[in-house]
Amino acid sequence: MKKPEGKYAWTATVGEKGQIVIPKQAREVFGIRPGDTLLLLGDIERGIAIPPKGSFSRLFEEVFSEGGEEDQS
Repeated sequence: MKKPEGKYAWTATVGEKGQIVIPKQAREVFGIRPGDTLLLLGDIERGIAIPPKGSFSRLFEEVFSEGGEEDQS
């Protein structure tokens, strides 16, 4: 069976301190570097999701820049 383009699957082991190591290939594909902060979203029924790095930063920038423009009017 051919893997769908742009779809990946990796495994990670949880260490004694509850930490996981993101596999090297995953870090390379998504541009994750040491010191980056990632957002983890959790849903009891659906599991844990890690949105693309920076996706929420862009959202916050839009929200705050729009609010800033309105405040200056």
